[in-house]
Amino acid sequence: MKRFALVAGASGAIGNAIAKRLASDGWSLYLHFNQGRSKVEHLIEEMSRSFPEQEFIPVKADFAADDGADVLALQIYSLQAIVFAGGHSYYGMLEDTSVEEMDRLWKVHVQNPMRVLALLSSKLRKNERSYVLFIGSIWGETGAAFESVYSAVKGAQHAFVKSYAKEVAYNHILVNAIAPGLIDTSMNQHLDEEERQALYEEIPLARAGTVEDVANLAGFYLSGQANYVTGQIIRINGGWYI
Repeated sequence: MKRFALVAGASGAIGNAIAKRLASDGWSLYLHFNQGRSKVEHLIEEMSRSFPEQEFIPVKADFAADDGADVLALQIYSLQAIVFAGGHSYYGMLEDTSVEEMDRLWKVHVQNPMRVLALLSSKLRKNERSYVLFIGSIWGETGAAFESVYSAVKGAQHAFVKSYAKEVAYNHILVNAIAPGLIDTSMNQHLDEEERQALYEEIPLARAGTVEDVANLAGFYLSGQANYVTGQIIRINGGWYI
């Protein structure tokens, strides 16, 4: 019996790494993207060669649109796990942040993920155990200057995880979030070398994390080895915020 997981944001660096880890653990996958079709198609080709007995299905939806979740849900059938790894960030002062940008951040990180769960929870309930995992952020816990709206929506994700975990515990659906600190992805390309080194000096492990670090933790929480854990925000930040 194939186990299916949905990886929302599979075309991004962290989503890509999580998809590879879950595929290696035996999961068949729905790989969500919006603009990154070629990245997802390449990923499917790679994983299909390595894991020919599993299924890898591309699903397209725009989470910045009002109907993004509805479009995605229509493409999903059997389902045991959802990982929300998609992202959209904005770096700038609050006074320079447009209403449109605020709306986009809310829809991508909060509104559409919640709506996806509202639409697909009946599928998750059919399993003996199901999993929901958000890729949150250190800024959802401690906040960041020049990323106040991003910090706010990540904080909303974390609050949702805690409440939704209580709501669906009776249905044996485990809901958690991973809160990465500085991870080496394109999202941090605005940092120059001097700024990077300054951040490394603040981080006890003195480096950025890798996407594989995040993927390995995601794999663990969907492995069945953490089935007494729900409603938690798990930090992976090199000791930067404890």
